[in-house]
Amino acid sequence: MKKGIQKIVLAYSGGLDTSVIIRWLVENYRCEVIAFAADLGQGEELEPLNKKAIDSGASKIYIEDLREEFLRDYAFPVMQADAVYERKYLLATSLARPLIAKKQVEVARKEGADALSHGATGKGNDQVRFELTYKALAPEMKIVAPWREWEIRSRQDAIAYARKYNIPIPVTAEKPYSMDRNMWHLSFEGGILEDPWNEPPKDMFILTKDPQDAPDRPALVTLDFEAGLPVSLNGQRVGPVDLVIELNRIAGENGVGRVDLVENRLVGMKSRGVYESPAATVLYAAHRELVSLVVDRDTLHARLMLAERYAELVYNGQWFSSLKESLDAFLERTERLVTGTVKLKLYKGNIIVAGRKSPNSLFRKDFATFEEDAVYNQADAEGFINLFGLPQKIRALVEREKNR
Repeated sequence: MKKGIQKIVLAYSGGLDTSVIIRWLVENYRCEVIAFAADLGQGEELEPLNKKAIDSGASKIYIEDLREEFLRDYAFPVMQADAVYERKYLLATSLARPLIAKKQVEVARKEGADALSHGATGKGNDQVRFELTYKALAPEMKIVAPWREWEIRSRQDAIAYARKYNIPIPVTAEKPYSMDRNMWHLSFEGGILEDPWNEPPKDMFILTKDPQDAPDRPALVTLDFEAGLPVSLNGQRVGPVDLVIELNRIAGENGVGRVDLVENRLVGMKSRGVYESPAATVLYAAHRELVSLVVDRDTLHARLMLAERYAELVYNGQWFSSLKESLDAFLERTERLVTGTVKLKLYKGNIIVAGRKSPNSLFRKDFATFEEDAVYNQADAEGFINLFGLPQKIRALVEREKNR
């Protein structure tokens, strides 16, 4: 039995790990355990949590609807940054953790708790994301990470522990997927997926239809943005939650948003994850098209360079770092003109750009046309090329003289 802690607030999902952690904390720390669950769009997964948490030994449970805050303050800014980790991963788990941890800290302060806990394993990235947020927002609180303390060493051990104490769990030894779901994605790890050669089972997917089974006609989607934020779908102005729910449905029905990725974890190993991100995939594509229309060349190229670094910061759990705050300020400034409409076709897993327009468009047909114009003197290009190419010309002359 461990001593020195009076009350722990646990980030609780009701999944395999946190289902057994409540019981383990009560037994090993002999203290009060309060569960905190964030509603990020898991839907029916939240329904049994109240009873389940109490039956597992928690003194109480908080369940807070964070869907709009999650999209407005976390998912959308990352989308605006065009941040994609290792060119594929849209960071949905990564950007959810700092919000959960932030609200967990608020509950801990309200309840007078002196410790925070999470269900992330000692091999994963989430332990870093949770704990960096704890350190940034509640440096005085103790941190309890059961996966780094207990004798459980595998998901099979965790399943056995749950059965011993009659704790209901959402996985089985035959189908031991680890799933994380929010409005931005659904992820799968473990089980058959641990061999990168294995194709994901067709019946595993939940949010997206197999592209081969998707409709034979494309779905037309129109998205309107104001200052970089999506505000309407197919001409209907809606809030962020309803917009993402409907876009998930449309894109998922057309097989859009699947990613199969072998990624480099922060802790040093490679892992294989399969993701479904239908709405996020479409919003990234639409926003990217609008940015290309309204942002000048130098600023756009700076954004492209910073996007990869931004993605790394989010992936690594550095949400509340000084660098990310500075990048946010830069992006907020460059997003002011990202207003307009993008038209896309969704067809059997593909996103096809059908059009884009903006009152702030920098595209000028009178300058770009291949037809006759009265605003561009093509003869001017000769002087530009002479000056732009001067370094190459001088280098070539020097090399020629050296080789004589």
